[in-house]
Amino acid sequence: MANVVLHKAETRGFVNHGWLQSYFSFSFSNYYNPERMNFGMLRVLNDDVIAGNMGFGKHPHDNMEIISIPLEGALEHKDSMNNVAIIQHGDVQVMSAGTGIFHSEMNKRHTEGKFLQIWVYPNQKNVTPRYDQITLDVAERHNKLQQILSPNPNDEGVWIHQDAWFHLGDLDKDMELAYHIKKKGNGIYAFVIKGEVTIEHQPLNARDGFGIWDTEKISIQANSDTEILLMEVPM
Repeated sequence: MANVVLHKAETRGFVNHGWLQSYFSFSFSNYYNPERMNFGMLRVLNDDVIAGNMGFGKHPHDNMEIISIPLEGALEHKDSMNNVAIIQHGDVQVMSAGTGIFHSEMNKRHTEGKFLQIWVYPNQKNVTPRYDQITLDVAERHNKLQQILSPNPNDEGVWIHQDAWFHLGDLDKDMELAYHIKKKGNGIYAFVIKGEVTIEHQPLNARDGFGIWDTEKISIQANSDTEILLMEVPM
């Protein structure tokens, strides 16, 4: 029998710093919920809105795999490895913080930017820090699941130091498909970016999160035009 956990959008943590509005699916910053520390190796899922001409100043990370998925607008990334890059919708950015990095993220546009910030615990500590980003063909996720992350540098998408696979789907209303767990013992956390969808008989709305484990596959049915992120991680 599969185990499930449901995180409705309105139950997430929230902070409004004026220049930054963040919704937290898991404990982060000033939001602490002992029942929401992580989902397996998925530690952070932040839904961020950054005001125009604002952003995160230089700050450190270590021993974490950090993934950014821009939803609207663009961010300028700078880091202690001398990388300077712009990430925007269609891009996926990854950092292996490892032994330690500093970076900043600034919204250089006048309009607000929206992006998902995701942290995954690595399967090895103190790796050499690295940065990567790719631009995906968004059409490749129409009515199917486009792989955007894996453990394998030669696979589609970016890679991280963890047995995790991420997929994005842009589904038309009434589209049905199945996702098969890639590694035994992994679970999957689904995040609905927009629309309405039913996963394993659980109806979900925009910004809801739904975790399921002890299963080999999940069924997905779009109840409206839907955009969804699936994160398969070790439990």
